[in-house]
Amino acid sequence: MDKTIANPSPKEVIGRASECMRRLLEAGLPFEALQKPIDDPEMRKRLVRFWISGGFEPSASQKRAREILGKNCFGIEEAIKHFGVNPSKQQLAALSEVPFTEAALEECKNTHILVAVFPLSILDIRGKVERKLFYSHGDAWYNKQAFAQDYGDLSAQAGVSWYLVRKDVVSNSTSKNWSEQVSLLAKDEEVPSTRVMVYAIIGHYLVTGERLFENVWVRCSDLDSSGFRVRVGRFDRGGLCVGDGVWGDNRNDYIGLASSRKFQ
Repeated sequence: MDKTIANPSPKEVIGRASECMRRLLEAGLPFEALQKPIDDPEMRKRLVRFWISGGFEPSASQKRAREILGKNCFGIEEAIKHFGVNPSKQQLAALSEVPFTEAALEECKNTHILVAVFPLSILDIRGKVERKLFYSHGDAWYNKQAFAQDYGDLSAQAGVSWYLVRKDVVSNSTSKNWSEQVSLLAKDEEVPSTRVMVYAIIGHYLVTGERLFENVWVRCSDLDSSGFRVRVGRFDRGGLCVGDGVWGDNRNDYIGLASSRKFQ
C-alpha cells in the first residue's frame, strides 16, 4: 500500500485536511456546518459511508429492495466497499431500477440474495479479497479457463445487472444428473453462471459472515474446456472451491443445482 495513504505524516494530514476544507467552503458549505459532524457521531458515520461510496445515493427502488431483503442484499454500496468497484454514471443508471417486483422480493427475502453484479471475473474477485476465502490460488485448475476470466456481457447495461440468487440448492436437486436437475426449475428460474455464484457467495460472506453452500456443491451454467459442467461450493474454513468435471454428470448426494430468478 502507498506509504502516503497507510502512514501519512502530520504535515500531509494537515495539508490534505486544509485543502479539503477549503474546497468544501468554496462549494458553499457554511463554516458553522463543520461543527455538526464533530458533535454528531451518527452524522459522521453517514458522511463516511457517503464519502467512501463516491457520493452514491440509492434510488427509491433500491431503498425499497433493501428494506425488504435486509441482510440478504449485496448492493452498489457493498460492491464499492468490498470489491473496490468504481461505478460509472452509465452503470449507476443501469442499476437504478431493481428488475424484480416487490411481491417477488417479499417471496424471496429469506431464500435469496439480491446482488448488484459488476463486471468482475472470478480471478478478479479472488484477487480482491483475503486469500483464505478461496481454496485454490496460483495452482488452481481453473486459472486459464474461459469461465474464470469471463466478465459477463459487457455490451448490455454497461456490464452490470441485478441478480436474485438462491442461497441453497434447488429443492430435491441432489442425487440427480444435470437434465434431471434442470427439470426441477420453475418457469421464473434459471441457472446462473459460476461468476455470478462466486460473486454472490463471497459478497454475502463479506457482509454477513454467513457461509453459503458450506457442505454441498452446486452445478452452474458454465462448461469447462473439457465440456463438463462447472460447480462451486464446499465453502468451509478452507475457502470457496470451484470444482472441475471429475464427477462428470453423475448423480451425487452432495451435488445440487444453483438457481436465480429471471428478470421481470
